[in-house]
Amino acid sequence: MQPYENKFTIKCWAEEDRPREKLQLKGKQALSDAELIAIIIGSGNAKESAVELSKRILASVNNNLFELGQKSIEELMQFNGIGEAKAISIIAALEIGRRRASSEVISQNKIITSKDVFQMMSPILSDLKHEEFWVIYLNRNNRFISKQKISSGGVAGTVSDPKIIFNMALKELASSIILCHNHPSGNTKPSEQDIFLTKKIRQAGDFLDIKLLDHIIIAHQQFTSFIDSGLL
Repeated sequence: MQPYENKFTIKCWAEEDRPREKLQLKGKQALSDAELIAIIIGSGNAKESAVELSKRILASVNNNLFELGQKSIEELMQFNGIGEAKAISIIAALEIGRRRASSEVISQNKIITSKDVFQMMSPILSDLKHEEFWVIYLNRNNRFISKQKISSGGVAGTVSDPKIIFNMALKELASSIILCHNHPSGNTKPSEQDIFLTKKIRQAGDFLDIKLLDHIIIAHQQFTSFIDSGLL
């Protein structure tokens, strides 16, 4: 008969090295990504502590939290020790992180550069597997009023109706708008349809005295700005 395995669990660690205690004693910045995920999942499996399991999960995505955020519940449940509840907890935690990143830009209340737009919209659009088209509405001083999803489509594209875009702009009393959509393919190069739609919306905006400031295309962690590229 084989002896039972003597597993070295988190409870056997020095108190200051346990993730929860380490956070209390040293602050959240002292924890690694694996330790933070270990706190979320709470426990590991028969052979791995929560930290060891978290390290293995991160290793599967090359320690890239963006790639981890793209995992589905079913994909996370392929790891021994990750049930449905733990998978949902991981996804929820990463979603909170994305929303916080977007909110930090909004709290500044003013959009000045294309990078500001990317930082606001990347948490929403970067890891989607389908296209979405959003519009950011600004007042005369480029201060943020609201952002609205105009349409949602498939992998190949989505349709955006200028009437919907400017109806919302008039309701918000916006002085300018910024268009933003994603390319799930990973390529940020504007398509002919993107260029045509941008020109159409710019012309409509000129007629209504609502300026189109930019059109941002996001693909994963990269973006293309029409204004920076000389396309607007």
